Amino acid sequence: MSKYRAPFLFGLVAVAILGTGFLQSWNSALLIVNMGLVSAVMALGVNLQWGFAGLFNVGVVGFLALGGLATVLTSMPPVAEAWSAGGLRILAGLALGAATLTLAVITFKHMQKSRTRTAALLVILVGGFFLFRFVFDGGVAAVEAVNPAATGYLGGLGLPVLLAWPMGGVLAAGAAWLIGKTALGLRSDYLAIATLGIAEIIIAVMKNEDWLARGVKNVIGLPRPVPYEVDLQSDPAFVASAANLGIDPVTASTLYVKLGYMALFTVVLLILFWMAQRALHSPWGRMMRAIRDNEVAANAMGKDVTARHLQVFILGSAVCGIAGAMMTTLDGQLTPGSYQPLRYTFLIWVMVIVGGSGNNLGSILGGMLIWFLWVQVEPMGHFLLGLITAGMADGSALKSHLLDSAAHMRLLTMGLILLLVLRFSPRGLIPEE
Repeated sequence: MSKYRAPFLFGLVAVAILGTGFLQSWNSALLIVNMGLVSAVMALGVNLQWGFAGLFNVGVVGFLALGGLATVLTSMPPVAEAWSAGGLRILAGLALGAATLTLAVITFKHMQKSRTRTAALLVILVGGFFLFRFVFDGGVAAVEAVNPAATGYLGGLGLPVLLAWPMGGVLAAGAAWLIGKTALGLRSDYLAIATLGIAEIIIAVMKNEDWLARGVKNVIGLPRPVPYEVDLQSDPAFVASAANLGIDPVTASTLYVKLGYMALFTVVLLILFWMAQRALHSPWGRMMRAIRDNEVAANAMGKDVTARHLQVFILGSAVCGIAGAMMTTLDGQLTPGSYQPLRYTFLIWVMVIVGGSGNNLGSILGGMLIWFLWVQVEPMGHFLLGLITAGMADGSALKSHLLDSAAHMRLLTMGLILLLVLRFSPRGLIPEE
């Protein structure tokens, strides 16, 4: 039966999505598919870290946010007036900050431990900090004063938006390298706390540094790899084609756009899945699983455990960054306030655990299945509670309480599914081979 388990489970998910299309709307079904594909990419990234190497990363939301930031920095046009007002000063301030830290590290490494070294470090860090703030803050104030209602930030490079997806991976990988060099030496529980804290720092920076990506004012109108619906609706050829098919142009345009996204996301997912499978079955993948299962034995055999952990941590974070860029492109806007750990860390971990930790196909199944349930459980709960309370008197306190409880069906269902899978299939729906 294990041979047919994966096709059967994927078939069930497909039937559920088709049922959504027939019973609700095809727009809803395609939106579930698209976000399910993005969620599957997220789950693949976490599975690389946890399923391959046993790294407990609870800062997934931070890497997704960096992917979203990369979309703005890559695809939005530069704001010429903001660059003229203070862009170069911001760059100079950042360069001063980096130079201060570099000089402090060099001093710490090359001077012997003494009061002289301590004094030198204090002079470098304190002096560098005030110099950095003097240069940087002036540039930030100048940039954020440029038409703050519409821009108030530096903008991006104005490149094609599809380039933002790999750039999201690069930005997340760079952050993962910095985090990994300091945090991967920690024990697993401390690593989880460190990654959680660092993710919150990333989100806080994105919310408060308006010069970077408008902060909580959000960046809207991001370029898209597919046409905007309004443009399609004003195209006579498209309107004529929709009429020939008997579809309203508004509905046809939304379906066309979602199908375009689905094709792009499917290609990215298949490429990443193929690469993850090649890595899993390579000597490197077998070594990573050996390190995961017994670090002491692997270290005794001459394997550099910390270096290998850093490799897989960077790779998994890069995949999450790509997913974050894809999701922001789908949304058409960057909203830093929407990056919540419940949605973008906890739910991704549920996908990996339910699908099957260590199995790339299981991660894809978990991403599609859990996202479908996350979207559909609440309306299904409203429907069921409506049937249960149909015979109760209007205005009844019990009826009102039950109907209001439908909003909590998502969390209840996620917890219930997680408990059932851990009890009856602890290795996930598609276990590691």
